Amino acid sequence: MIESARPGVRIPSDVRAILFDLDGTLLHTVPDLIAATDAALAECGLPRIEGSMIETFVGRGVEELVRRCLRHLQRADDGTEFVGLHAAYLRHYEAGNGVHASFYPGVLAGLEAMRAMGMMLGVCTNKPTRFTLPLLDRYNITRMFSVIVCGDTTARKKPDPDMIEYAAKHWGTSVANLLMIGDSGNDTQAARAAGCAVWVVPYGYNEGRPVQELDCDGIVSTLEEAALHLRR
Repeated sequence: MIESARPGVRIPSDVRAILFDLDGTLLHTVPDLIAATDAALAECGLPRIEGSMIETFVGRGVEELVRRCLRHLQRADDGTEFVGLHAAYLRHYEAGNGVHASFYPGVLAGLEAMRAMGMMLGVCTNKPTRFTLPLLDRYNITRMFSVIVCGDTTARKKPDPDMIEYAAKHWGTSVANLLMIGDSGNDTQAARAAGCAVWVVPYGYNEGRPVQELDCDGIVSTLEEAALHLRR
């Protein structure tokens, strides 16, 4: 059951667990992604791409980011050039993972407030495990999550529902008792496909499109605001 909190925000009254996207929801990571992309393009002898453009490539995993870079440069997005750029990107990103990242306002306060309510919290990100866990550790928030679902945890990434279903199974609860909080169409589409409620934040990475266009149950300015709604 979902009830209205105020115009534009609907609260799932029976939510027991909350899943958060990582990049663009919990942490501002684009500076790291841009730095890794710049270094990888230079290593492979390819032209630089503006950071504002790279930001629109974020959200569907590392491989798709690399493919979008190549398509933007009017290069083939498969074959040896893809293999080389992908390998260079992984190497540079691993070396600089989290160096320039930062929390968004209200994230830590929101997470602590939700934990105090007894909510189970988890991460649901298309980022591979090899980058996700070190990043969460670096910012000392791994302890807050009882499940961490990464882009290589299930057969399919968001926007497919597999990752949300995996989290529900791990928690032993129904998908209907989950709330997804993210920043993009990947998150809203995955939530709708799985059958759970979804809120979005307006400050993240939605491939250059406004979040107001997304099919969601509410737009919350911060995770702290999200906690206030849930406390009702």
